[in-house]
Amino acid sequence: MENIHSWILCISLLLLIYSSTSEEDSIKRSLIAFLEKLSPSNPRIAQDLRWNFSTNPCVDRWRGIGCNNRNTSVRRIVLEDLELGGSIDASLLCKAKSLVVLSLQNDNLQGNLPPEISNCSQLTHIFLDRNRLSGNLPSSLSSFNNLKKFDVSDNDFSGEVPKGLGKISGLVSFQVQDNKLNGTIPEFDFSNLQEFNVSNNFFSGPIPKGGDRFGLSSYSGNFGFCGGPFDAICSSIPAPSPLSEENSKSEGDKAILFSGYILLGLFLLVFIMYILVKRKRTQKKKSGNAKESSTSTEQKASRSEYSISSNEGSAVATTGSMSLIVLKNPAVKELKFEELLKAPAELLGRGRFGTLYKVMMSDGNLLAVKRIKDWTISAQEFQRRMERLDRAKHPRVLSAIAFYCSKQEKLVVYEYKPNGSLFKLLHGNQENCTFDWNSRLSVAAGIAKGMSFMHRDLQEVGIGHGNLKSSNILMDTNMEPCISEYGLLAIPRQTSLNNGRKSIKPINDTALKDDIFSFGVILLELLTGKIVQNNGFDLAQWVHSVVREEWTVEVFDKGLLSEGVPEDRMVKLLQIALKCIYKSVDARPTMSQVAEMIHSLKEEEDRSVVSEIDSRDT
Repeated sequence: MENIHSWILCISLLLLIYSSTSEEDSIKRSLIAFLEKLSPSNPRIAQDLRWNFSTNPCVDRWRGIGCNNRNTSVRRIVLEDLELGGSIDASLLCKAKSLVVLSLQNDNLQGNLPPEISNCSQLTHIFLDRNRLSGNLPSSLSSFNNLKKFDVSDNDFSGEVPKGLGKISGLVSFQVQDNKLNGTIPEFDFSNLQEFNVSNNFFSGPIPKGGDRFGLSSYSGNFGFCGGPFDAICSSIPAPSPLSEENSKSEGDKAILFSGYILLGLFLLVFIMYILVKRKRTQKKKSGNAKESSTSTEQKASRSEYSISSNEGSAVATTGSMSLIVLKNPAVKELKFEELLKAPAELLGRGRFGTLYKVMMSDGNLLAVKRIKDWTISAQEFQRRMERLDRAKHPRVLSAIAFYCSKQEKLVVYEYKPNGSLFKLLHGNQENCTFDWNSRLSVAAGIAKGMSFMHRDLQEVGIGHGNLKSSNILMDTNMEPCISEYGLLAIPRQTSLNNGRKSIKPINDTALKDDIFSFGVILLELLTGKIVQNNGFDLAQWVHSVVREEWTVEVFDKGLLSEGVPEDRMVKLLQIALKCIYKSVDARPTMSQVAEMIHSLKEEEDRSVVSEIDSRDT
């Protein structure tokens, strides 16, 4: 009898061990498959991160994996700044049922956030910011009863925020800024929230009760809010009653309707008077009495610096922030952060490195405000950089008026240029504006002169433009080029542009040479009239192929050819452009050499024009 009991015990233990091993193998297999879905273009990703089926995620320390103290279950997956480029497969991810933290920041992820994410029921921290995720936020997110931090900022999510998210009592951080979300903001327990940001979306309606404690910067860029910190008053007029079944109104109904119109008119009149009085009071306020914008979102900690204690609580790190720093500029006498946020703003465009707004101040001044994203630089470094850029002044380079930096966001303020950009001049509908050869050559010379000065002045610190393109060349009142956004290099890892391939190098070695490639692309754009795609590599390859076949004349813009510009003059500028876009970074000329070559060409062109005029006069 005792032998039978012993056999039963042994068999039970074997089954338990087999079941445990089988579950562990299933989790490993699922995690490796999940990683491969995250990075489908890199079949070696699992090997690079040491995710091997023959090893243990906890004991053998798979990169990006964190486990509990006993190394028995996966608790954290942190894969950040890896440019993975794939999608999230929640059915594979949630095989790790003990998962508490998921952080896939800045991984270039695409697709949607699948509803099956709710199967990871233990999740307390979700960080998916700075990707290209789209679609609606799944309603299943409301089932995360233990959720503490939720960040999906800087994506392309649309639709409404699930109302159930606001009912999660333990939520302390909610970040959905820089998306395309719409509708109204759900009710949140704002007394519990430490971080909250819904800016730069398409939200509208009233600010929920208690939400005004986060200030304007948490709601800016939506233009549909009312109540709370906004001047706009939320309408309380009830919706009209539905029509009767006979689709007719009695005399009493008409009287009620007429009274409603009167009330509506009175309401609008009172509202207009309120706005006028408020504006008049604002203008009379002394500048020293303006309140500083206080927002806890300016104390946002880096989501890479969170820690999970043994009881699964979160250690919240906070950092201070700077106020708006106004540089010496005759365009503005004084500027305050609160006034900047309250001013009417128009979205001019969204790019890879941030968002640009046109802002009208109360005194009528027009400003351009660049909101930068994905730039991991401290407030002190940012301030030093902006002050160093301010000392490098040139007529052909647009200087910043002011700047602001917090852990959450970075803003740079410029004088607004109303004449548009070089891109618009070349490719927009410019029926009444001729952009002839001499004008194009003058623009090229002006840009080269400004870039040459900046490169010389900033060479010791290696600050290049970083994003030089025709849309960043603005035209002033005299239609002279003005280089904007110099030095706003919002790239996480500096890469050298080499025939479409990226290679990691120190910024001092590559930033200036990358600018020269970009300037060469602008020259090609001026010569060909073609729109640049793929960072200019497509245009550069096309020009190379045409020149190689000795069909050089086919390169040039038909507008220039119809103008009768001598081909040899355009070829000389083309040769300069080709030197700038050499495959070898080291073979490219310096910006000073490029400026000198274009200056010589411009002088030759001017002498030719004078000679032609003299010959006509005689």
